[in-house]
Amino acid sequence: MDDLNHKQGAISIGLWAVIDQLGLEVPHPVVRSELVAGTRKTRITSTQILEQYPRVYQPAHGIIGQLRFALRYEPLDIGVYKAAFAHIEKRELESWVQSEPNGIFARRAWYLYELLTGATFDLSDLKSGPYVDLLDQDTHIVGPAVRIRRQRVFDNLLGSKDYCPLIRRTEKLQADFKKNLTERAQALVSGVEPAVLKRAVHYLFTKETKSSFAIEGEAPSKDRTERFVAALITAERFDSTRKESFIQLQNAIVDPRYAQHDWRAVQVCVGETLPDYSEQVLFVCPKPRDVGLLMDGWMGMMGRLLDPQSTVHPVCAAAAAAFGFVFVHPFIDGNGRIHRFLVHNVLAKKNFTPKGVLFPVSAAMLRDMAAYDRVLEAFSASIHPLVQYAMDAERQATVLNDTADLYRYFDATTQTEYLFDCIDDTISRDLKTELEFLKFFDTAVRSVMEIVDMPNQRAALLVRLIHQNKGKLSKGKRQIFTELTDEEIGGIESAIRTANKEAAEEPRA
Repeated sequence: MDDLNHKQGAISIGLWAVIDQLGLEVPHPVVRSELVAGTRKTRITSTQILEQYPRVYQPAHGIIGQLRFALRYEPLDIGVYKAAFAHIEKRELESWVQSEPNGIFARRAWYLYELLTGATFDLSDLKSGPYVDLLDQDTHIVGPAVRIRRQRVFDNLLGSKDYCPLIRRTEKLQADFKKNLTERAQALVSGVEPAVLKRAVHYLFTKETKSSFAIEGEAPSKDRTERFVAALITAERFDSTRKESFIQLQNAIVDPRYAQHDWRAVQVCVGETLPDYSEQVLFVCPKPRDVGLLMDGWMGMMGRLLDPQSTVHPVCAAAAAAFGFVFVHPFIDGNGRIHRFLVHNVLAKKNFTPKGVLFPVSAAMLRDMAAYDRVLEAFSASIHPLVQYAMDAERQATVLNDTADLYRYFDATTQTEYLFDCIDDTISRDLKTELEFLKFFDTAVRSVMEIVDMPNQRAALLVRLIHQNKGKLSKGKRQIFTELTDEEIGGIESAIRTANKEAAEEPRA
């Protein structure tokens, strides 16, 4: 992933140094720190953030010095710390903490060690001093704080030791927060006639359903479409902390022949068939035996994210939930649709979407599938080299090493930034366009019926045909309306063009 040209003589420090010195088999963090013979700089590319520090930042010798530097200057990466703790002598870590028991960074390391390993240091609980956040709020998106008395630490992770993605507080996310997307959406729907809004919502639910299936390359039957729409309508009531809820949802949205009654019990890989009919594996899902524990941890995270006391931004919560789910891939079929369904579930539960309205994020994803694929590949590419697997003659994979932590702890920043873009796009395009079209359409139909008192359904057909032909009724369609005079047709065309112009000139929300 290293696509930056480092200065000659630069030395990796922090977590990258820990990984290299201990030979850890974990994904490298997006943020890389290094010492250079120069000034403090930050360099950013599409895949990496390079933090360059002058020589005076040289950590003390040894792994402890690197950990202390990382805890002070770098975003947390739970997977690296857990792997490192398995390679570092407990006494060495304990001695560090003992030498500065009230130190902010030593306390963070102390708490992380006991949290992730289940072992304890031979140290007494701290009795005094201020509490310190485990995650720096200026660097991370943080969850609701849990008071840990032993180390006097506030555990403000998004999840727990059993499952916990992390989201870095980037400049892009800070800008996304300021877009006030929910207020923009509310402004669009406020003042819309209830009957018009109801029609728009029905269209948006149907569009989301068809787009979600289209992403999977499927054209659902009328029955499956209706079942998925029904699921979306009740998304706010879906309980994402119960396994039974997922079983019922999966059964409702897939072909009955592929309905499951439990998490998957077979190994699944995602790939593509090459011209010689061989399979190129792009993503190896967690082992079947790990799925239950991962989903238990995932559901525990959901309880934390959806806690009424949680201040996690709804889009951040939705990204952690939805992408985390699809990476675990707990079913054989239906994972992608449930992954996108979870976006709506979280946004509705956290009152981000206007009541009864849905943002068809799948439509935004479908418009730019390359971007969607890149976001999924950002995760799969980071772990794929670390998954050892074998394929048998039937092209069934067997994973040979322990991989659960690769899916349990991951950086969800890229996915969160992407989801913000999708929601921004779908509010600006799908929601706004549909509401504007319905306002135009209703105005145009009324205008037609003022000229000729015809049945509503026939007037609607006439408006649709003229609108689709850029304000003129085509010669081929003229014969459908033989009862109308040319003068009446001309007046109707003019009225529809006027309605369309007024809709286009209406102030934007």
